[in-house]
Amino acid sequence: MLSVGAVLLLLFGVLGTTVPVPYVAQVPGPTYNTLGDIEGESIIAVQGRERNETEGNLNLTTVGVSRGGLSLVQAVRGWFDDEVAVVPEESVYPPDRSEEETRRVNREAFLTSEQAAESVALGELGYPEKVVVRDVPAESPSVGRLEEGDALESVAGRPVPDAEVLGDVLTDIPAGTEVAVAYTRLGKPGTTTVTTRAAEEREGSLLGVSVLDQPAAPFDVDIQVADVGGPSAGLMLTLGILDLVGDEDLTGGKVVAGTGTITLDRTVGPIGGIALKMVAARDIGADLFLVPAGNCAEAVAAPDAGVPMARVATLDDALEALSDLRAGRTPESC
Repeated sequence: MLSVGAVLLLLFGVLGTTVPVPYVAQVPGPTYNTLGDIEGESIIAVQGRERNETEGNLNLTTVGVSRGGLSLVQAVRGWFDDEVAVVPEESVYPPDRSEEETRRVNREAFLTSEQAAESVALGELGYPEKVVVRDVPAESPSVGRLEEGDALESVAGRPVPDAEVLGDVLTDIPAGTEVAVAYTRLGKPGTTTVTTRAAEEREGSLLGVSVLDQPAAPFDVDIQVADVGGPSAGLMLTLGILDLVGDEDLTGGKVVAGTGTITLDRTVGPIGGIALKMVAARDIGADLFLVPAGNCAEAVAAPDAGVPMARVATLDDALEALSDLRAGRTPESC
């Protein structure tokens, strides 16, 4: 009987270390200083003006995810580790998507957050809203004539103050028409001609570019953070842009980390993995961690991460928290 028990115990031990369970482990991921670079390439590059000299850090935080299912033993260990979150695999990798599709969707969300961060930051700095070119596809008639970041001023002599008016103007122009396009590029006016192509879902024609109504500055901002997905870097990217091209030093030389989405109305939204991101902030010695207001309850309930927190519901809250930090005051916490 004893030998049977030993065999069963050995069997369960082997199964516990080899048979996967439908869970994955989330851990504190790397942090990236939005004022710095990755392998010599600036995270926020500025073309058309000099970047401000900065001394502090504005670090976006991430969550790392294990690949493949955990073994039962690994899952149990993770449940007892404050720096690991064991979650159902389907909550990270939905069953109706492949891992590659999930990564693509997350990457698209990050790119959308980049656009929002740029719009909010340039709006905060007072730059006027224009129709800005966001992409010129390879097959577009505008290739070599318009570029990403160009602010469109007029088409066929008609002003285009926003994307809706641009659509109205192009509706009146037949496909195959050569039109004059006036634009501003890096603060300098220019003109070109584009032969329009047919629109598929309305009358008239297209320039073959995607555009966005957003503030336009006399310089270009380009964000490069490879292998990061999701929208949670929006706040820290916004603050990074403001520090690099604005009139105020936001950190005063301090190390600040944070997280949170950003919307065009300047709202900071909640994210996932707040406790793990707090651990990452502690590990880099952050003087302050910016916590979305919607994550405050979870942040307070988390095991002590050893980093001061500031509650932020809007961009204004984040800027006020940084002002308090520079002045030696204690920012409003969760």
